[in-house]
Amino acid sequence: MPRDVSGLGAGRLPGSRARTGGNRGFTLIELLTVVVVLGALASFAVARTQYTVDQAKIARAIGDIRALAIDAQGYQASSTNNSPPASLAAIDRAGILDPWGRPYVYVPLTSGGTPRTDVFGVELNTQYDIYSVGKDGATSTSITSGPGLDDIVLGNDGGFIGRASRY
Repeated sequence: MPRDVSGLGAGRLPGSRARTGGNRGFTLIELLTVVVVLGALASFAVARTQYTVDQAKIARAIGDIRALAIDAQGYQASSTNNSPPASLAAIDRAGILDPWGRPYVYVPLTSGGTPRTDVFGVELNTQYDIYSVGKDGATSTSITSGPGLDDIVLGNDGGFIGRASRY
């Protein structure tokens, strides 16, 4: 076996230090890399969670509007003159809030309420309108304009319930 005459140890370059048994660890670059990767994964998880929460709120609003429409249809079918309820209080649903904490909007169209329209100016419903103003809390008469796009609407007299942007 050749003898080390340089005093560096076998296979070592000049200026390098030998690792001792208790001096094992991560370099600063390795730690920063791990922190950056974990930060990126956390940001994706937060964004995905927020999207899932928003979708759950939309699904709940659709279910609530469907239930309100069924109650309104039942009221209308049992009334003597086949008229829709005058308000949500008539069907014992006064004060019900959408997933964003705002009351659902009920407009009886047969008693002079202003109908909401689609992109072509066609009225969404003929008897009554039930909707949530959505996440932004703003709405407009036309559901295809900026503030009305995120509304959860009843359309085609109950044939459609969903986001106004998909109507």
